[in-house]
Amino acid sequence: MTFETDLRPPRRHYEYVGRGAAIYRDSFATIRREADLSSVPAEAERLAVRMIHGSGQVDLTDDLLIDPRLVPRARAALEAGAPILCDATMVVRGVTRSRLPVDNDVLCLLEDPRVPDLADRWGTTRSAAAVSLWEPRLEGAVVAIGNAPTALFHLLEMLVDGAPRPAAIVGCPVGFIGAAESKQALADLATDHGIDIPFVTVRGRRGGSAMTSSALNAIAQEEE
Repeated sequence: MTFETDLRPPRRHYEYVGRGAAIYRDSFATIRREADLSSVPAEAERLAVRMIHGSGQVDLTDDLLIDPRLVPRARAALEAGAPILCDATMVVRGVTRSRLPVDNDVLCLLEDPRVPDLADRWGTTRSAAAVSLWEPRLEGAVVAIGNAPTALFHLLEMLVDGAPRPAAIVGCPVGFIGAAESKQALADLATDHGIDIPFVTVRGRRGGSAMTSSALNAIAQEEE
């Protein structure tokens, strides 16, 4: 007899929902019951719900900044085959591949062998250096930054210097040093530099890979 056929679940000592589909259904119902979605653009309501789901914070809408064009523009880009360029492997891992419309590439270039030397020479993080390697695929891509504020700053500096423009930016780096400032710079990009790219971000220190990949999953497919 094999080990697998010997496997048995433990006895239930707690009352909880065990089926994945039911957990998702009840979670989204709870979010819609508890969160104030009145300030969210209609096209982005499912996006906000999934970002709340990824963070566990129903007050997230207080700090969300969502361009009304973000979801339709980013979804159209994905349907046309655009890649998703990520600053962290955790963001890549959080993307549900079955939701992608055309088996889009989901890339993180942190492990590229050129990155350590670039970061050292430029005096920046590896996450930021890896963003420069996006340039050949940046035009029309969907960008997702959920970990490193330096990556978002670096991307914005590239754009100001004339780099190809992505279709949309999910910019939600997390942390205490530079996170709030990088996201404010993203929000001010059109005003300060005339570079008008649809984006979603969250004010302040909150953010992270789970929140960012949740946003990508909502963009990739309308079904909640």
